[in-house]
Amino acid sequence: MIQSSRRSAEVLAAAAALLVCGALLRGAPQSDRTVTEKKWTVGRTPDGQPDLQGVWTNYDPTPFERLSREEQPPRGPAVSTADWLVQDSPTSPRRPSMVVDPPDGKVPLKREAVESRDAALALDPNSLEHYGPWERCITRGVPGSMWPSAYNNGHQIVQTPGYVVLHSEMIHEARVIPLDGRPHLRADIRSWDGDSRGRWEGATLVIDTTNFNGRGWIATHAAAGRIRGIPLSQAAHTIERLTRVDEDTIQYEVTIDDPNVYTRPWKMAFPLNRDERYRIFEYACHEGNHALENMLRMSAK
Repeated sequence: MIQSSRRSAEVLAAAAALLVCGALLRGAPQSDRTVTEKKWTVGRTPDGQPDLQGVWTNYDPTPFERLSREEQPPRGPAVSTADWLVQDSPTSPRRPSMVVDPPDGKVPLKREAVESRDAALALDPNSLEHYGPWERCITRGVPGSMWPSAYNNGHQIVQTPGYVVLHSEMIHEARVIPLDGRPHLRADIRSWDGDSRGRWEGATLVIDTTNFNGRGWIATHAAAGRIRGIPLSQAAHTIERLTRVDEDTIQYEVTIDDPNVYTRPWKMAFPLNRDERYRIFEYACHEGNHALENMLRMSAK
């Protein structure tokens, strides 16, 4: 009798154990604990801004546009960075294209813009004026300074009361953007990188830029494909949005409206990945850098 009772108790204990294991496998909560999903929320700076500060990189294998083989622009000589590019930063997942609107992933270029690009790129390189603004160490432009390239994709964000600073490694550009609601500069005051004004929409930093001087390019790097060399006219208007979506990621997107160049506004997007080990070193351009001098000398031969 005692053995029968003991055996029954063992059977009941085993059955209870199986029920608990089944509940755990199904993801059901145990009776002595509650399962809650902790929602991530962005931190705040001492003055109450959503905290975007830190060093971020955007090494990204995603093509700029979603082009067919026939639409791909002609490529120049292959240049390998394998021997001198050393970086172990996070790499973003590959997506169909960085252009997300229009839905087909193609920039809606006007024919006149394509003709202007082709004419500029076909000019005799013997003149300094015929090189692009990046090659001349002037600027990669806005919003181009934030776009991924083959190397030097480091960006540091610094926030102070009333301002946010976007410091990009390539050409050591630093954009100081006021957040105090001041209006844009007068229409007759223009510059290569335009006039940027920031504001917060919830946890999203919105940067509105106008007042371009019409001498820049929307993209200066080869990874932009057929967009490299496309003019950035005085009518250009860009809206950038930076949203920290988790501890290690800022989602960046920009809408570009330039009726002199495109048939409609278009948008591109990519992640910025937190990389506190990354170090932004000096990008010495003309100062002590003979690259452009050597290029002109070679083209003159």
